[in-house]
Amino acid sequence: MEAVNIGVNGSRTYAGDEFGGASGTRGDGLPTGTPGNFMFATGIECSYPMTRHGRRDQLRECGHYSHWEQDFDLVQGLGLKYLRYGLPYHEISTGPGTYDWEKADELMAGLRRRGITPILDLLHFGLPDWLGDFQNPELPVHFAAFAGEAARRYGWVRHFTPVNEIYVTARSSGRDGLWNERLKSERGFVTALKHAAAASILACHAIVRERPDAVIIQSESAEYLHDACAEPRADLALHNKMSCLSLDLLYAHVPDVDTYRHARTHGLSENEYQWFMAGEPPGHQIIGSDYYGRNERIVLPDRSELQAEDVLGWHTLASRLHRRYRRPVMHTETNTFDADRNPAWLWKQWMNVLQLRREGVPVVGFTWYSLTDQIDWDTGLAELNSRVNPVGLYDLQRQPRPVEAAYRDLLQNYGQITVVPHGEMFELTAQPATLRVQV
Repeated sequence: MEAVNIGVNGSRTYAGDEFGGASGTRGDGLPTGTPGNFMFATGIECSYPMTRHGRRDQLRECGHYSHWEQDFDLVQGLGLKYLRYGLPYHEISTGPGTYDWEKADELMAGLRRRGITPILDLLHFGLPDWLGDFQNPELPVHFAAFAGEAARRYGWVRHFTPVNEIYVTARSSGRDGLWNERLKSERGFVTALKHAAAASILACHAIVRERPDAVIIQSESAEYLHDACAEPRADLALHNKMSCLSLDLLYAHVPDVDTYRHARTHGLSENEYQWFMAGEPPGHQIIGSDYYGRNERIVLPDRSELQAEDVLGWHTLASRLHRRYRRPVMHTETNTFDADRNPAWLWKQWMNVLQLRREGVPVVGFTWYSLTDQIDWDTGLAELNSRVNPVGLYDLQRQPRPVEAAYRDLLQNYGQITVVPHGEMFELTAQPATLRVQV
């Protein structure tokens, strides 16, 4: 038997709408932006950490400040309705409770005119000079005030990422010595992480007070170390466990005993721990999972490392996050440093998304990151080489790279799928009903 849709006018379309198109069809066609539409997105790279070379502002280095209208036009031209977009917190916040919104107002108005829905990124790896670094215990309160003011000022915005990649922020700032405070200690790492996590939680409360239906996408890096040693090494196992600590604190999820003891030993007090465990943050919470092939690494017996690519892959890592926290997930970042390879990588990541959806996991969105190439991310912004990383849909002259055509093709084929398969049954429509029968 094969399922056939028979419409009121006698038209027949074969089964194939398991993706849940808005009108009960296959789901192909460019995104519509309707509430039930899957969230296809790109992002504009907006990191701004302090390094030993000074401030690295990717919005400026990649030319967005001078090409922002063209950048927004490119997003619109692709047919995308969602854009991960960061406000430059380090420039807007000029002191405690004082803000300069002039440039941000212009940029946000440009998005609104084009009908682009921003996923507003409020803190991306750096802080205003006056606030210091992530060791500052006053960070959560000051940042929450900024988040609330942003939500109030841009009341038409519903989607937010309060603090991008808390784990990466804390690791690079407190343990690896690359950004901001540039410490190389576990205490520095745990302190930065708890402050950034608290900042995100308080920001959620501030945002929801202004926008009760806010959608909060907590983007975090999906990482894993593979131990290539017959006798498992405890430090590598602990490293993998600690990569979940930011989300454990955000979602009041009790960590395992090794993670708890390590955090308590290195700067998380019992009172602070109990504060995190007291409750979950408000808002419609989505876990954003950022995945690059370089996120998985194989640690050889001599401690040297190899890029593991996708031994587990986004599918497995995101599935684990969903089981652990019971939240919808979104693929919020991906790319490779090889422009010619990126089309295949795009499709591979999309197959991961589809497989997870088939298994019943609510995957609500997908992002190619970023719109344009980036600069010096091959060294994590630690070295000032001015090297262009060809990761974008477009190069820095705003000319399309091969992955742009691949994303266009993907959008044409899947752009109108619903957030969950068969989600069209929940939509109100004036279109005539179709009857599904077995023939």
